[in-house]
Amino acid sequence: MNKEINIQAIAEKYRILSQFLNERTRRLWSAVEAKALGRGGVQFVAQATGQSRTTITQGMKELKSKEIMESPLQIRQAGGGRKGVREKSPELESALLELLEPSVRGEPDSPLLWTTNSLRKLAEALKRQGYKVSHTLVGQILKDLGFSLQANRKTEEGKSHPDRDAQFNYIHQKVVDYQKAQQPVISVDAKKKELIGNYKNGGVEWQEIKRPVEVNVYDFLNEAWGKAVPYGVYDITRNEGWVNVGIDKDTAEFAVQTIRNWWYQMGRERYPSARQLLITADSGGSNGVRVRLWKKELQALANESGLEISVSHLPPGTSKWNKIEHRLFAYITKNWRARPLLSYEVIVNLIASTTTTKGLEVKCALDTKPYASGKKVTDRDLATLNLSRDAFHGDWNYTIRPTASRTV
Repeated sequence: MNKEINIQAIAEKYRILSQFLNERTRRLWSAVEAKALGRGGVQFVAQATGQSRTTITQGMKELKSKEIMESPLQIRQAGGGRKGVREKSPELESALLELLEPSVRGEPDSPLLWTTNSLRKLAEALKRQGYKVSHTLVGQILKDLGFSLQANRKTEEGKSHPDRDAQFNYIHQKVVDYQKAQQPVISVDAKKKELIGNYKNGGVEWQEIKRPVEVNVYDFLNEAWGKAVPYGVYDITRNEGWVNVGIDKDTAEFAVQTIRNWWYQMGRERYPSARQLLITADSGGSNGVRVRLWKKELQALANESGLEISVSHLPPGTSKWNKIEHRLFAYITKNWRARPLLSYEVIVNLIASTTTTKGLEVKCALDTKPYASGKKVTDRDLATLNLSRDAFHGDWNYTIRPTASRTV
């Protein structure tokens, strides 16, 4: 007898049938399953259903009694009886999600997540935190939260770096440390540039039958009324976003100006006692690892704000796991689906009106300042930065401290 398979099968049957059973019939059904399994059956059914062994044993006693056919199916009032682990420990789901956070994989935009951790490892980790859980119960919670087991899938982001997972774990721990210290943590990135005009936008929305919004057949840059360059800041702790919509180029100067706008328009009010700021960013683009102007502009921001600014870059080829991508940008895209972006005003309003059931709030502003590309930062300029590198991958993780007294 394959007991592991039986436990999973019983758990699935229980999940389907339990909604149709009352307290007593649920107890009797579990007793029948335990009896059919033979030795150890009570323990296996208890693991599969989350019921106590005492409850199942009581059901087996009732099955042996002749009174079962004569007595009415008396049950306790709703909510009576021994509480399950999930009822007694409502914070269990949060503790499990915290364990999973560094190693969640899959398409971030998808509602279906999956994890590389085994159920037994997760159960053991939760037991060390004081929770009385089985690996079967962990599996049930994960299913309820939308997780599933899936195989590897190739991506087009290139060869992964050997320290990729280590960097993810390193970033996760830094984020946790900053949050415990009530210091701001943000994820930043540039969204895809958009043409302004009556152009087709992906997605569908409700319209009168046979009366879709008519747009231009072709998207020609020289016929556009301009282009929008959205750069975003996502507050990981508070689930809030700030988007700067530029009209020129996505440069390091523009990226840091967006962070500056977020700090003075939102962040400083949210974190009045902040002395540090942690930025998580991709390895490439205007906020890339090797972009000297990015570091120089961050030094200017540190000097004027008085903040000690730490940066942790995601490993190469992992941009899709940047928090801002699937917690902010994905919802902006959904919000303006099938809507022609006719003007900057339309774009700003659509971004600012983006919300989610989890309470996402977004502020947006138009930045009409021109940003020149090709600005040079010399070795001498770089040497003036008050920059220190972390012991682990100092190219990915570094801190820029103020070199002057706070001016703002």
